[in-house]
Amino acid sequence: MKIHDISPVLSPRTAVFPGDTPLQREVALHFDRGHNLTLSAIRSTVHIGAHCDAPSHYHPDGASIDQRDLSRYLGPAQVVRVDLPRGSRIRPEHLGTAIIAPRILLQTLSFPDPDVWNGDFVALSPELVDFLAAQGVVLVGIDTPSVDPAEDKDLASHNAIFRNDLAILEGIDLRGVAPGLYTLIALPLRLEDADASPVRAVLLPAGALAPD
Repeated sequence: MKIHDISPVLSPRTAVFPGDTPLQREVALHFDRGHNLTLSAIRSTVHIGAHCDAPSHYHPDGASIDQRDLSRYLGPAQVVRVDLPRGSRIRPEHLGTAIIAPRILLQTLSFPDPDVWNGDFVALSPELVDFLAAQGVVLVGIDTPSVDPAEDKDLASHNAIFRNDLAILEGIDLRGVAPGLYTLIALPLRLEDADASPVRAVLLPAGALAPD
């Protein structure tokens, strides 16, 4: 079975929003130091690499990530290629294809290197969020650090997502993934009261998890 790993490698080099906490790994024990095992700890923003935002990240009444319905992050998904200039917001007319799956992953290729920050990535428009919700979409994903532009303090698309109760998957790596239908697995960690969770997001062939 072909597995597309759409999760960037996480390291201290992984780009995060300016001012956020990059990944740090502290090794307490290691075979090279004569210990009988390797043991380490990490410190990082939960909004690193491929990650799922919780509603509590963008709304004071939002649920934390441990309270989210896992079914949103597992199942049929459609990768949609969108070719727009840097800094654009995706509108419904930019999709260029019918929506035929309940999870939409937008391939913009506007954040090409997970280790190098660029703030002019492509983002969503609130109109697109409303359109996708009307099509029965339960999750929207994008290959950039955010569904809103980096400098947007109003978080218009995040608020539209909250209003429509969609799930968010950000920071995925869709380079080399052809547009079309897949099966998404992107389960967030059960982090109590957390505003997001890193995930190991993968795409399997369409129908891979269908019941026998």
